Amino acid sequence: MTTAAAAAPTSTTGAERFAGTGRLVRLALRRDRIRLPVWLLALTAILAFSAASVAGLYPTVAELRGFAAASAASPVALATNGLVSGYSTGAVVASQTVMPLALAAALMTTLLVVRHTRQNEETGAAELIGAAVVGRRALLAAALLVAVGANLTLGVLSAAVLTLQGLPAGGSAALGASVAAAGIAFAAVAAVTAQVTDSARTANGLAGAALGVAFLLRAVGDMTGTVTGDGTRVESGWPTWLSPIGWAEQMRPYDTDDWWVLALPMVFSLVLCVVAVALTGRRDLGSGLVPTRPGPPRASRALPTALGSAWRMQRTIWFWWAFGIVVLSLVYGAIADQIDDFLGDGEQGGDVLTDLGGGVTDLIDAYFAAIFALMAIAVAGYAVQALLRMRSEETAGRLEPVLATALSRPRWMLAHVGLVAAGIATLQALTGAAMGLAHGVIVGDVPGQVAALTGAALVFVPAVLVVGAAVVLFIGGLPAWSAGLSWALLALCLVVGLFGPLLGVPDAVRDVSPFTHVPAVPAASVTAGPLVALSLIALALCAGGVMLFRRRDLTTS
Repeated sequence: MTTAAAAAPTSTTGAERFAGTGRLVRLALRRDRIRLPVWLLALTAILAFSAASVAGLYPTVAELRGFAAASAASPVALATNGLVSGYSTGAVVASQTVMPLALAAALMTTLLVVRHTRQNEETGAAELIGAAVVGRRALLAAALLVAVGANLTLGVLSAAVLTLQGLPAGGSAALGASVAAAGIAFAAVAAVTAQVTDSARTANGLAGAALGVAFLLRAVGDMTGTVTGDGTRVESGWPTWLSPIGWAEQMRPYDTDDWWVLALPMVFSLVLCVVAVALTGRRDLGSGLVPTRPGPPRASRALPTALGSAWRMQRTIWFWWAFGIVVLSLVYGAIADQIDDFLGDGEQGGDVLTDLGGGVTDLIDAYFAAIFALMAIAVAGYAVQALLRMRSEETAGRLEPVLATALSRPRWMLAHVGLVAAGIATLQALTGAAMGLAHGVIVGDVPGQVAALTGAALVFVPAVLVVGAAVVLFIGGLPAWSAGLSWALLALCLVVGLFGPLLGVPDAVRDVSPFTHVPAVPAASVTAGPLVALSLIALALCAGGVMLFRRRDLTTS
């Protein structure tokens, strides 16, 4: 006979659902003991370098004011650099660094949260952990705590390095807080996508799409803003206020230091975290809220092959990047014909645009040159994420049984590398075609603009391949450091290669970026020499990575 006490359902208290969170935090920190410091130190070093460059390049108030006015008048500078809010040294540093740092912090955080939640479930690690005294929601809580701690550390490091360079402590603290808040906001976004999907790559893809939308809203809002006061301050349009990246800018470090804006990302993060915690109780461990669609009853003939298997793993990443890049390219192409109206009669905005466009004097051509460079770095971001998929297969333990078959290591790696190379070329073609379509509709020459701009975009393919080949080399030779080094390289290309002319970076340093060696298309003439050299460098790096991967042991950490 069953007693009433035995028959009563067992209840779980709130504390029990989060049991073991502290131990999981320590485990996550141990797993990321290399990756996380590389992220934090690289971003802090980039910020310090940018601040020092601004101080050295614009030593007088008149020069700072001229640069701020030129940036405020240039829609390209507003889209690619960020919001302009004053002309002090600190304000110019903020206009050049807050948006890129916020994007980098968001990317770092998204990968971190998905890695310690959905990826743990996907690999079966979460089930093993759950066999111990660990609450149902401890994994999510631990990932969020590590993400918050990482972003707060980045904020403190940013504020400290700027204060040590002589900038006001209050503005430095506001800049650090704005970057940290953006990262925390996307930690919450990643926490939700990790509950909705049943695979890490889909969760990262959805979070990446949200980041792309946030960047697009901010770019449109800043470009359509109003220049006020003495021409060195921009009041953003309403789309900026819909973006967590835009909220980071609206704190206006070294200007008004609007701390109240922090309430927006904090409320946003809190709401999404509550939603994510609630969703953990509405799904089974290892599954997503959205059920996986049943596959076909029979696999295609290509799936058992190296190329077919690689395409199966890579296609979702490519699709989401293609979607975001096409949307951005359509927007950029649609406003190209209005660049003269955006800049008005002043010459300073044209000077900034000329610098960003590689010295091209025609404003529309300079605009396209600057945008093509920006979009090429975005495509390089796709290459980094897609190629690091190989490393995640290795750490998850799925690669070893695959290589136990007749499939060799070089064939497996080259299948992924070949698909990503094709993806790079396709994304660059889509960039040019989308810009050409939008611009051609405006000027009444769709076929001509599509052909010209597609060809111009494809010129950047060798430079992007160099970045991808470096990732292959990192995976082959430095597997434990590969993720951190790969994203640090991309950040270096963004800051040094794209913003180098504005920051006064020496040519010897700028030459480190492969994008510096690409002609300023579509205006500049294209010569084969630099492109062939970049292609050969990419081939050599890739060959070195494959050889190193073939000789080393597989690792899971």
